[in-house]
Amino acid sequence: MLSALVVFAYLALVLYVGIFAFRRSTAKAEDFFVANRSLGTFVFLLSLFGSNMTSFAILGSSGLAFRQGIGVYGLMASISGIVIPLSIFFIGTRIWAIGKKFGHMTQVQIFRDRWQMGHIGTVIFALQAIMLVPYIIIGVMGGGETLDGVSGGAVPYWLGGGIVALVVMGYVFFGGMRGTAWVNTVQTLMFLVFGTIAFFVIGSGMGGFSQAVEQLSSTLGVSPNPATQPGALLTRHRIPEGYYASYALIPLSSIMFPHIAIFCLTAKRMASFRKTVMFYPLCIMAIWLPAVFLGAMGSTQPKVVASMAASSDAIHAWLDDRSAPQPPLVKLVLASPDPKAREFAQFAAQTSGPIPHGVAGSTLAQIKDPQVVRELRTLASGNSDGVMLDMLSVYSPAWLAGLLGAAIMACVMASDSQILALSTMWAEDVYRYYGGKSEASQVWSARAFVVVLTVAAYLIALAVHQYANIFEIAIQYAFSGYASMAPIMLACLFWKRSTKWGALAATIWVAMFLIGSAILQAATDPPKTPGAAVPILSIGDFVVLNREAVRISFTSARLLLVVPMFVGSALAMVAGSLLTSPPDRATIDRYFARSANKEGDTPAFSAKAGEVPVTQ
Repeated sequence: MLSALVVFAYLALVLYVGIFAFRRSTAKAEDFFVANRSLGTFVFLLSLFGSNMTSFAILGSSGLAFRQGIGVYGLMASISGIVIPLSIFFIGTRIWAIGKKFGHMTQVQIFRDRWQMGHIGTVIFALQAIMLVPYIIIGVMGGGETLDGVSGGAVPYWLGGGIVALVVMGYVFFGGMRGTAWVNTVQTLMFLVFGTIAFFVIGSGMGGFSQAVEQLSSTLGVSPNPATQPGALLTRHRIPEGYYASYALIPLSSIMFPHIAIFCLTAKRMASFRKTVMFYPLCIMAIWLPAVFLGAMGSTQPKVVASMAASSDAIHAWLDDRSAPQPPLVKLVLASPDPKAREFAQFAAQTSGPIPHGVAGSTLAQIKDPQVVRELRTLASGNSDGVMLDMLSVYSPAWLAGLLGAAIMACVMASDSQILALSTMWAEDVYRYYGGKSEASQVWSARAFVVVLTVAAYLIALAVHQYANIFEIAIQYAFSGYASMAPIMLACLFWKRSTKWGALAATIWVAMFLIGSAILQAATDPPKTPGAAVPILSIGDFVVLNREAVRISFTSARLLLVVPMFVGSALAMVAGSLLTSPPDRATIDRYFARSANKEGDTPAFSAKAGEVPVTQ
């Protein structure tokens, strides 16, 4: 519990930061939702970056690297380091300028004003809310995984997730955007400092990075079977080509996430964007590189693999109560002639109380029986989101594991900004639009929405924990869906001829595609061979659809869901706009004026002080 107590102290700290922000706030809606548009450069950079680096970036990326290797960095981090800063520069700056001029606080408010849309904006809100919920869920899952991991199972997943959900709900409820931004700044600094310490502590525990890399390189010739062999899919040529093309589109989701767009509205001045664009790629490298590297290294460490297997749900239940049904791993160990297997069996028979999974993992790691080793790796692959936490528990003392676990928790808890964003959208795009007038009532409606949303996310996180991993939930639904909504924002900001009907057509396309793929995935059986893709629809020799272990892919290149969704959304936006009447001239002049017009209106954007003007 020592490690868990350190994390609890950190949770108390961030809760205090949120409450302190509440004491500095006012009753105005603009203060609660966008911090009076007053964030300075330092807080803006770290809070914007921190809100984008959730448990997906730490637990999800390291878990996928454990299963598929170091190439995960090329899939996500390298292209994100280019696309996200560019999208902030070309799109984020325009969102900031429009919001500052017209008082908008959400994307839907911009769409409604730009296209004179009414209920269509509500449809867009509904889809954005549904797609953001999986991202919030993985934050709760990450909190539960972290406390379960650093405490060695003493704080179970359900309790850890509940505690994190309550803390996040608390400081978002009281602090609003100011509290969320301050907490994200503290969290980002904490992770960058202590995450670096964790990187070197774990490396030292593995015998030094030179030895770890040698172990990793010795696995490159192993035939790819990620469930049973280390080193599978470690090199670029072992990752399907379609994955790289698909992941190139994923970073476009960043600027479409409501919490990122709303954070763009909080900057005090345009100059804050300049340094954010400069330092964002370095921040991505500082977080993603060690997470992916350690995840890949963990796949070659018997102690880590055994610890992950021992902390899986089935083994965990048996260690707590030996009268429970024996999992396949336990049966293999009890039947194995390996001396260490007999030692474990004797210890389990003589111990009446629960066996800590850390103790069990240290013994299981010494068993050389090939059948036991394969089963350990299979269980570890199914529990891979916790690889970073298991590496901490194996290679660092309890007090340091707690401190470093708190650093991981700092990144995991970035779901606060998503919860606040959805609450802001509810208050501004629904409650206020359909009759809520007073600012105080808007703020309190948002706070009520925070409570409802957090409770719902927690309950769903409990239900899906055993069936999905963090990375796949985010990629399939949150990231793919928002990346496919990018043509709507691009058309809003850059294409005069675009219309609300084009935006509606693109929104319906994305919604129908997400629903259809989820139904298709539920109706088909995954392949039994890990990493395989089984064609489920072909036209002659041309493969249209594949069923993979955790997804539906397209064509023999195995393109991911985001590709047809994005292309279809762009085509729907263009077709829907060209087939309908354009917006009126006055609206176009408001949003695309190059300079002040004859009536004396101010331009939509100024080119002074480094601000970027909108062009056609």
